[in-house]
Amino acid sequence: MHRELPAASILAALLVLIPTPWHWRAGNVATLAMIVWLFAVNVIYAVDSLIWSHTVAKVALVWCDISTKILIGANIALPAACMCVCIHLEQVASVRQALTTYAQKKRRQMMELVLCYLVPVIWMGLHYIVQGHRFDIIEEFGCRPSIYVSIPAIFLMWVPSLIMSFVALMFAAMAFMHFMRRRITFAKHLENSNSGLNTSRYMRLMLLALFEMFASAAAVSATLGFSVVWDMRPWTNWADVHWDFGRIDTYPTPFLPPFIYRFYYACWWIAPVSAYIFCAFFAFGQEAVTEYKAAAMWVWRNVFRQKPKPTKGFKLQVSAGGFVPMPPSP
Repeated sequence: MHRELPAASILAALLVLIPTPWHWRAGNVATLAMIVWLFAVNVIYAVDSLIWSHTVAKVALVWCDISTKILIGANIALPAACMCVCIHLEQVASVRQALTTYAQKKRRQMMELVLCYLVPVIWMGLHYIVQGHRFDIIEEFGCRPSIYVSIPAIFLMWVPSLIMSFVALMFAAMAFMHFMRRRITFAKHLENSNSGLNTSRYMRLMLLALFEMFASAAAVSATLGFSVVWDMRPWTNWADVHWDFGRIDTYPTPFLPPFIYRFYYACWWIAPVSAYIFCAFFAFGQEAVTEYKAAAMWVWRNVFRQKPKPTKGFKLQVSAGGFVPMPPSP
């Protein structure tokens, strides 16, 4: 039994929420989607690792029905969010658009809402096409989606995620090229673009999107390769694929081959580590520290009923973070 699993996922779920306030105020739909989906996946991992820590009992069946669909949605939502971030960063860095207008920002937000939320919901429904039975229960890891590994499943469940990851990488490369071409004047270009980004935030978003993209692509590729090698089956007909659909397969740890157990264990850590990295990129920046100071000041004034002592030469600046610029220093 790995007692660290629930603790690691609970910590990851809490940490990934830290940057939420300033991304919410800034209207960063794609980065908020990363927060939402990483939070959901880590909560599911925490609950599953607690319930099935040393058992494969068929309990919490409705929870499994819901959580397995959310896990399916997250497999497309996170690459979609990374793709949206990289596309936006490329547009900001290019010279095609000198200024971001309010209408353009709204259109971008609507498109990101569709890609990061509506498309994953549709994908959850499409999963039924290649869902061979209700779900699987793996000891220590909990309930996992069932996929009838076949040619249709490859193109429906895995290829779209890989395509989005490739598109994200392509736009990230173009954004980096824009940055290198005018790296001397890049800060001024960002300021004039009305995007609310400075060079530090731009690079943090770029590195975050690349990390999440590579993590997602690695997980999808590993799962695809593993499934094709060990579980590939021919697609015969609908009735055959969905025969005994209500079946729940269970996999006790002692009966799992060691390499399969290690594979599940390694893949499990991708979501918590992604949440830790997300927090590291946004929880320790200048805007985050300013937010912490503002929150501490609010508690000092409203909870302890104390008046803050004025500090000569210091002016507290509250930033929405993300794509919203900090007020200029006097």
